[in-house]
Amino acid sequence: MLRVAIVGRPNVGKSTLFNRLAGRKLALVDDTPGVTRDWREAEARIGHLAFTAIDTAGFEDQTKGLEARMRRQTEAALARADAVLFLIDARAGITPLDRQFAAWLRAFAKPVILLANKCEGRAADAGRIEAFALGFGEAIPVSAEHGEGLGDVHDALGALGRPSADEAKTQTAEAARPLQLAILGRPNVGKSTLINRLIGEDRLLTGPEPGITRDAIAVPWSWRGRAIRLIDTAGLKRKAKVVEKLERLSAADTLRAVRFAEVVVLVVDATRPFEKQDLQLARLVEEEGRAFVLAVNKWDLVENRAATLRRLREMVEGSLTQARGIALVTCSALAGTNLDRLMEAVFAAHTAWNRRISTADLNRWLEVMCAAHPPPISQGFPIRIRYMTQTKTRPPTFLMFVTKPADLPRAYFRYLVNGLRQAFDLPGVPIRIETRKPANPYAGKKRSPEEMRKLSRKHRKGRR
Repeated sequence: MLRVAIVGRPNVGKSTLFNRLAGRKLALVDDTPGVTRDWREAEARIGHLAFTAIDTAGFEDQTKGLEARMRRQTEAALARADAVLFLIDARAGITPLDRQFAAWLRAFAKPVILLANKCEGRAADAGRIEAFALGFGEAIPVSAEHGEGLGDVHDALGALGRPSADEAKTQTAEAARPLQLAILGRPNVGKSTLINRLIGEDRLLTGPEPGITRDAIAVPWSWRGRAIRLIDTAGLKRKAKVVEKLERLSAADTLRAVRFAEVVVLVVDATRPFEKQDLQLARLVEEEGRAFVLAVNKWDLVENRAATLRRLREMVEGSLTQARGIALVTCSALAGTNLDRLMEAVFAAHTAWNRRISTADLNRWLEVMCAAHPPPISQGFPIRIRYMTQTKTRPPTFLMFVTKPADLPRAYFRYLVNGLRQAFDLPGVPIRIETRKPANPYAGKKRSPEEMRKLSRKHRKGRR
C-alpha cells in the first residue's frame, strides 16, 4: 500500500489534513504550534484510493534539544514514505522556513506533491501563486478543515500508482486482528523508551523532559510472529493538575486508547512506585475491563532488589485487590532487561481475558463454593444461588440466578470472584458477575384451590 507522509512547518494544518484523510480525529489539533511531536500513521482513503497516511512533527531548524529530536523523527518517517504531501499555509505565504524545508526535502528524492492549505476565499491566492518558487510545480489548493480540493489530491496520488483491489484485500487481511497493546503510566516513567527498546529502533521521542508524548501513537510490531499494535500514550497527571487545553486533549486521547486496547501495560517507576496516580490508573484500567500487566521500570537503578520486590508485591496485594494475581514484571527499558518476560505476561493476560468456561464446570464449582460458605440469610430466608453461566469474554462476565439479588452482600461477590480466579486460572483480569432473579414458573397461571393448598403445605414444610 502507498505510504504518504504529510510534512511542513509547524501549524500549517498537517494534523487536520491527517484526520480528514483518515476519516476520524486521531491526531490532536490545536492552534498551539508544535502539538505533534511523534509521527503517527493510519489507513486513509480519498474516494476509492486507499493508502497509509503519516502525520509528522513540524519542521524546526534546530540542531539541539527537543526540536532537533522531533526533526529526526520526521526524517525517519520520510525514509519510510513512498511520497510526500508538502503543506504550506497559503494565507501566510512562503516563509524562509518553507524554503529551507523544500531544499531539505529534495535530498530524500521522493515524489513531492505541494499543497496550499487554508485556501478558503481569495486571501490565499497570492500565497498559492508564490508557492511556485519552491520548485515543486503548481500548488494544489486545499482546505483541510473543510475537505476542499481532495479530488485533485486523489488524482495526484493516483498517478504515483495504487494497489489492485486483490492486493488491497490481502494487505488488509494481513494487518487484521493485531493485539491492541497500550502502554500507560505517569509522565516520565519510561513508556516511550520501553516501546523503542521493544521494537529495536528510536521510533518515539524520548528525553528527560516530562510530557514529551502528547497524543496516543500506534506502532505496528510483531513479537515471535504475533502481530501487535503498540500504543504509546501521554503520561496522565492527576486530574487537578490538568489545567491547559492541550493537556486535557492529551488526557482524553490516552483514555480513548485504553478503551480500545485489549491489554494495558501499566508502567511504574521502581524508584517511586505506587504513588496515588498509579493506583488511580490501575482502577481506570479495571473499570474499562481491560487485561493488564504491571511493568516496574528502571529496575537497574534499584539497589536492594530482594527487599524492594517483596515490598512491591505486598503493595500490589494490598492496593490492587481488584486485580488480584496481576503479573508484576521488573524490567529496564533503557538496558533492555526482562522484556521477553514482559511480553510473555502480556499474552498470558490476553489468554485469560479471552477464557471461556463451560456452564457444567461453572455450576460444579459453584456447588462446592456454596457448600463451603453458604450465602447469608435475608429476612429469615436463605439466599439461594440457583444457576450460573458465562455470558461473554473480554473481560470474563458471568450471570448468576439468585433468589434475592439485591440482598447478596459485596463480600460474597468478592469471595466468588477470588474463587473464580483460583479455580479457572484468571489472574489479573477484571471479572464481572451480574445477577438476575429466577423467573417464577407459576406467574400468570390460574391455580385450583387444591393446587393452592398443596403449595401452601409445601411452603410450610420448607420453612421448618
